[in-house]
Amino acid sequence: MMWTHGISAFVLSRAGSSGCSVIKRAGLLTATIGCLVAAAPAQAQVVLFVNGDPITNFDIEQRGKLVQLTLHKTVGREELINDLIDDKIKISVGKRYRIDITDSDVDKQFAEMGARIHMGKSQFEQVLTQAGVEPDTMKEHIKAEISWATIVQGKFQARLQVNEKDVLQAMESEPKKDGADAPAAGESPLGFEYTLRPILFVVGRGASPEAIELRKKEAEALRSQFDSCDTGIRYARSLRDVAVRESILKSSADLAPAIREILDKVPVGHLTSPEVTARGVELFALCNKRQARVESVAKAEVKNKLYGEKFEAQGKRFLAELRRSALIEWKEPQEPIKEVRGKRGAKPAKESNAHPPGVKTE
Repeated sequence: MMWTHGISAFVLSRAGSSGCSVIKRAGLLTATIGCLVAAAPAQAQVVLFVNGDPITNFDIEQRGKLVQLTLHKTVGREELINDLIDDKIKISVGKRYRIDITDSDVDKQFAEMGARIHMGKSQFEQVLTQAGVEPDTMKEHIKAEISWATIVQGKFQARLQVNEKDVLQAMESEPKKDGADAPAAGESPLGFEYTLRPILFVVGRGASPEAIELRKKEAEALRSQFDSCDTGIRYARSLRDVAVRESILKSSADLAPAIREILDKVPVGHLTSPEVTARGVELFALCNKRQARVESVAKAEVKNKLYGEKFEAQGKRFLAELRRSALIEWKEPQEPIKEVRGKRGAKPAKESNAHPPGVKTE
């Protein structure tokens, strides 16, 4: 997509510096947005349909403001429409593959965006609103990206694999940073390896907040009694509507610093705090923790970069194929828009159906 990497730099990536400048700019935009609200009836006019889903003038104007907020530039109407068409196609193909992106999935990603720039959800919504961007505009884009990441990762999993030879070749070809200490040949830094058992208290779709809260209390009760994986896992399996999954092995290099900090505070044989997810209330039993050689940070970065490049290229080809077969019906006189060449595909959205980096990788 035309501005996906702007969104990533703004909130989805781990970079911290860009968020501050965005917030400052958002504050400067506050004084200019009052007059934009009054034109709602005209903005709601349908411009075109994509696979039966409408795109209105309001959608186009909102996308323009979001691009301006995240990329700090103004783009043309044609490019904005192309971008919105892509999002509609991504959501519609998600429905075709029965990808179930719930409101809670989207809200969680939205809240995490705010957290990465040190804002609560309501504060993040306020910054968007002050810049003339409705939070639902951002959330609709998040939904498209979660759907797209899940589809591309699932459909083209084999083609997205990065082998060790490619990683080593890429590392050799990269210029060495000044003052960087080169590790001994074949030697990796020490870290930790965690053995985890996911435990899920299942909550039915559409469950009331009271029902979810009840399951959280049940999960907390298990956590208070759980002092050994041997006995605790057996007891968890005996509980009503509780699923215990097979062990997963995670190295400290695979986990975000915040997740490592959580695990380092959990004694071996105990549970993490319960967390509400799209599937229910989830905890993780830390069944083993041992010191081990782990992949270096530099190597992990190169591996992620190569994966991102493969994802981008494959996603771009697949999206072009889907656009050729999409039903696009214009409702207002307009010159046929051109395909935007060289648009960058979206990075995987690491969460919900497509799990985020961290403990919840199965």
